Amino acid sequence: MKSSHERDDEEPEKRDNVNLKESLSLFLDSLGRLVLCDAEGREHTDVKPIRIFPISDPEHWVSICDAEGNEVICIEDLNQLPGQVRHILLEELGVREFLPIIRKIMGISSRFEPSEWQVETDRGETCFILNDEDDIHRLSTYRILIIDAHRIRYLIPDMRRLDSASRRVLAHYI
Repeated sequence: MKSSHERDDEEPEKRDNVNLKESLSLFLDSLGRLVLCDAEGREHTDVKPIRIFPISDPEHWVSICDAEGNEVICIEDLNQLPGQVRHILLEELGVREFLPIIRKIMGISSRFEPSEWQVETDRGETCFILNDEDDIHRLSTYRILIIDAHRIRYLIPDMRRLDSASRRVLAHYI
């Protein structure tokens, strides 16, 4: 008897199939689309995972929606998923989401809005325009979200981890 993590070479179109729960499975098809098989054996092709609380609780409550945007299943805790399923979901979420993490504030053009911010993120150095200081949101005591003029979100997960110069610049805005 095969374990749920072994590949089934007799079904080549589902070689990357991994059990999500006993009655559900998740895999990437030959075109790289995410496919969810539900308890009745129906395949939902080109499903999209969406974090319900992407900033405040990214490891919990992920909705998997069909091509029309209807929820097929909601996953309460990503950490409870088998490794391969979790890996597939995190890759798909990474493609869908874009939330650079600010590691350092290298400079701001002016204290008056709009201002140009030059920052170092986990994805490299970048510049963005901040239209208004109201676009800087304190999510918790040390967690900050900045939304630029193009509505791109930047996260500072813990402002205490910024260097002292970056913290001084940020202090003028929060």
